[in-house]
Amino acid sequence: MLNIVLFGPPGAGKGTQSEKLVNKYSLIHLSTGDIFRANMKGETDLGKLAKSYMDKGELVPDQVTINMLEAEVNKYPNAMGFIFDGFPRTVPQAEALDTFLAQRNTPITLMLALEVPEQELINRLLLRGKDSGRTDDQDENIVKNRIKVYNEQTAVAAAFYQKQNKYLAVNGIGTIDEIFQRLCRAIDTRSVVH
Repeated sequence: MLNIVLFGPPGAGKGTQSEKLVNKYSLIHLSTGDIFRANMKGETDLGKLAKSYMDKGELVPDQVTINMLEAEVNKYPNAMGFIFDGFPRTVPQAEALDTFLAQRNTPITLMLALEVPEQELINRLLLRGKDSGRTDDQDENIVKNRIKVYNEQTAVAAAFYQKQNKYLAVNGIGTIDEIFQRLCRAIDTRSVVH
């Protein structure tokens, strides 16, 4: 089973690249952002709680996120693997994910980290906000806060996978296809996919 954590700051291109990787490797895409947005649109209790944090550019508490993600993984007992997009964001989340996957006897194969300079992230997010209507991407102060939160709270989760020799940085600048090819090379050289 191939389990990939696609990592990177807001605006790095995780959602775009996840879609392409899902198709190539027959993975199930689990995006915490998409799951939260679906819950917010449906005005579930989880959605309202997640929205209260996301509107301030803050992270949703670990336990809420972990319980939600476990429920999603359990929906796919015959999956070839998963791509985790936007999760884990903290060391406790990474530890909880490892514990949960160990119970299923299917560890994380690789963490791929998309690296993009901060000003490029800001430009991408503001453009996405204009095109998509996402309010959290339209306000430059919220965008900058999201990147700051990522740098202070989320980037440290990479060290968890570095210690396991599962971390690989990938240049996130270029065309969508150029970045995709870099990700595929990283997966094909670092994992057993057969």
